[in-house]
Amino acid sequence: MPYDPYGMEDDEPGQEPSGEGRQRRFGDFDCPGCSANNPYDDGFGDGDAVLCYYCGQEYLVKVTDEGRLRLREA
Repeated sequence: MPYDPYGMEDDEPGQEPSGEGRQRRFGDFDCPGCSANNPYDDGFGDGDAVLCYYCGQEYLVKVTDEGRLRLREA
């Protein structure tokens, strides 16, 4: 990785799509409603429903063809 004199390198490496596409599984998500981080030990992927443990909102999971996570209120 080239030196970044302005400190703008990625703080969380590995968050970019991994090439798995729609088969990609995730271990946590940040709630779009309250911003709380929600870890899931079993993981989740396209078509699953996830629940924010903090605010209680349920989301339907959509993984794009590029492997990006999208959440929609259920």
